[in-house]
Amino acid sequence: MASGCIRIAACVAPALLAACAVGPDYRRPEVDTPAVTRGQPAPTDPESVADLPWWEVFRDPALQALIVEAVADSHDLRAAAARVEEARNEIIVARADMLPQAGYEGRAIRQRASLAASPRNGTFNLFLGTFNLAWEIDVWGRVRRATEAARADWLAAEAARRGVLLTLVSDVAQAYFELLELDRELEITQATRIVFQDTRDLFQRRYAGGIGTLLEVSRAQAALSQARGDIPELERQIVAKENQISTLLGRPPGGVERRSLLNEDAVTPHVPVGLPSQLLTRRPDVVEAEQNLVAANADVGVAVASFFPRLGLTSLYGGQSTELENVVKSGGNVWAIGGSLAGPLFQGGRLLGNYRASSAAGDAAVERYLQATLQAFAEVSDALVARQKLDFVHAERVETVTALQTSVQLSLQRYNDGVASYFEVLEAEQELFPAELELARTQRDLLVAVVTLYRVLGGGWDVPVTDWGPTVAASDVGP
Repeated sequence: MASGCIRIAACVAPALLAACAVGPDYRRPEVDTPAVTRGQPAPTDPESVADLPWWEVFRDPALQALIVEAVADSHDLRAAAARVEEARNEIIVARADMLPQAGYEGRAIRQRASLAASPRNGTFNLFLGTFNLAWEIDVWGRVRRATEAARADWLAAEAARRGVLLTLVSDVAQAYFELLELDRELEITQATRIVFQDTRDLFQRRYAGGIGTLLEVSRAQAALSQARGDIPELERQIVAKENQISTLLGRPPGGVERRSLLNEDAVTPHVPVGLPSQLLTRRPDVVEAEQNLVAANADVGVAVASFFPRLGLTSLYGGQSTELENVVKSGGNVWAIGGSLAGPLFQGGRLLGNYRASSAAGDAAVERYLQATLQAFAEVSDALVARQKLDFVHAERVETVTALQTSVQLSLQRYNDGVASYFEVLEAEQELFPAELELARTQRDLLVAVVTLYRVLGGGWDVPVTDWGPTVAASDVGP
């Protein structure tokens, strides 16, 4: 009889699965997509820096080695991968209700029956062994909608994992460039301290010899003290930045190897942003928001299906006997087959409240998706404009430093020729020092702007998740 029930289920299932599930079918909300990203020259080019793998964008070999290590050992990335696996198995759990559920049951009972209740008065044993089969026929699509929601949750987890991966790569790159900039600041400050030390010593000798003034000594001492005080502060920031990178790499705090100077050659110079519409299908957080919307939409269908009755088939086959050995010898003296129809009549408003809650959750998911798209367009525009404006700032900073270096050289020459005091040299040096620091910071900002643009575009569109880290060829990550 159980086999007969399975045959019936096999015949009925295709027709039922072809039926439409109740609840709304998903449609992507209309998004007001700009034709051109603000700050991007028209016409737009579909080519984007986000098409490139990260090792073609960040070309510093030391940085590439750090990113490979981070992708291999990051705890955040491992947690994201575990969430993907969890969501994948939730699909199996949800989809299992589509299939007949088989089980078994065994009972051993010793009981006493009175003469009025049984023709066999006295104490006796009763043994039962059966195989059970039950199948809920998904007439209204409740199980299908639940499976749809679980699949969307899995895709959202996949997008979140890619987002964690992209954020990790970007954070390591940004912290690395900030570390190089701190190294450069320390180098400038140490060189400046030596210059200011020599100047202070000279002024002290001049003052002791009666040909200088205390004002010159005081000004030189102030400049020297300022430079000396900046050195331990920069060393503290360098240690903190190294510890930050170590944490991103999944290792205890320690030093970070770096083999390059702070320069723009560490990143690809060509940074096209592509079409704005590409963000809707490629940026991880936007994809995650849309899949969350798909899941919320499917949950509404589950709530609608709860108003309708559930149709099921059940069967039972086995044996029953007062002797244990006769349970399997009885040739199936116990069997049953039947159908069931069960639906709600009064639930105290539970079903209606569940439907309204699911609908409200769907509305909220729509708004979060639309907000995510707006945020994506704004961040790309910010990063693009920042990159463009920093090019101009950098050119001005270079010109400023060049001019001040010339000023220092001329003031030294005037001092050596006896037409100017060394106080003029000190003033020129004091102006050069902050200008050099500002140039180093602008160089850092240029590099970070590329990192930011790569992240907000959802970089690495065509790179499988498994190819982001340890599988990268040695020839790709440099010597």
